[in-house]
Amino acid sequence: MPKSAPACRPFVVILAYDGLCLFEFSTALETLGPPPPGWEERWYDVAVASAEATPLRAGGGVRLAIDGGLELLEEAGTIVVPGWRAVNEPVPDALVEALQRAGRRGCRFVSICTGSFVLAAAGLLNGRRATTHWHHATVLSTNYPAIDVQPAVLYVDEGDILTSAGCAAGLDVCLHLIRRDHGPIAANRVAQRMVVPPHRQGGQAQFVNQPLPVRENAALAPLLDKLRSRIDVDVDINALAAEACMSRRTFLRRFHDTTGTTPGEWLLSLRLERARLLLETTRVSIERVAQGSGFGSAETLRHHFRTRLGTSPTAYRQQFSSVGA
Repeated sequence: MPKSAPACRPFVVILAYDGLCLFEFSTALETLGPPPPGWEERWYDVAVASAEATPLRAGGGVRLAIDGGLELLEEAGTIVVPGWRAVNEPVPDALVEALQRAGRRGCRFVSICTGSFVLAAAGLLNGRRATTHWHHATVLSTNYPAIDVQPAVLYVDEGDILTSAGCAAGLDVCLHLIRRDHGPIAANRVAQRMVVPPHRQGGQAQFVNQPLPVRENAALAPLLDKLRSRIDVDVDINALAAEACMSRRTFLRRFHDTTGTTPGEWLLSLRLERARLLLETTRVSIERVAQGSGFGSAETLRHHFRTRLGTSPTAYRQQFSSVGA
């Protein structure tokens, strides 16, 4: 993160405009609006601001009732920008100026899908890494060459500016924001309420060039469950293939069809997920985290955190731990 991540900003303003995509708008409203079940601590105060004076209609002709106009941005701690109505349509000057003023006073910004084009028009992404829906990444890069466009990731966290890819990636970035502001327990509860995965890494690819697993690949399910229970064991492809009653070549093909990756990469993802959970919810030493997540040593754990997550286990714990020191 080029800039330090701001502390939780309780007043969140979600922008709305004519031609709004309801899915992306609702993503922010539903994740950041109601607190998690049983949550007693301070949560976000959410308002919806109209970017235009005209009556607003979303997709399908749905009419929107909003809380106010651009004056709401003057008090916002976080501004969420859902997908813009068209990537080549100019952003109104009044909205650009309001966003620039908010940026000068230290506001935090979150964009979903083509909402990044609105932030780009305001100059807020210049010199920054950012993403958008893969289909529009080339247009963003061409129209705004000062932006370091990341075309394939789910979301980019630059501390005070977070940008995300299309549609479902808005859920990921909002859950990531909750995780940053309120900790993993809050994010997990919101994800559970919405019946979605609680944590997908921002650097994960926007899409996987694999079809859904065919039914016969369910034969690997018992083996995958067994691997989940012994993530500290090194992968032996020949032994796994024999256990699945397949040749090595067939096993690797079936495994990739089922999971979208190799056995080694799949197991590494499990180990990283276990390590993150231990860092978030316990105060055990880094060495014990490494052992408990199958990495064996703290040095190996640190290596994979640096290469995969761009941080260290200690820094990750400081940012996301829900357990007091």
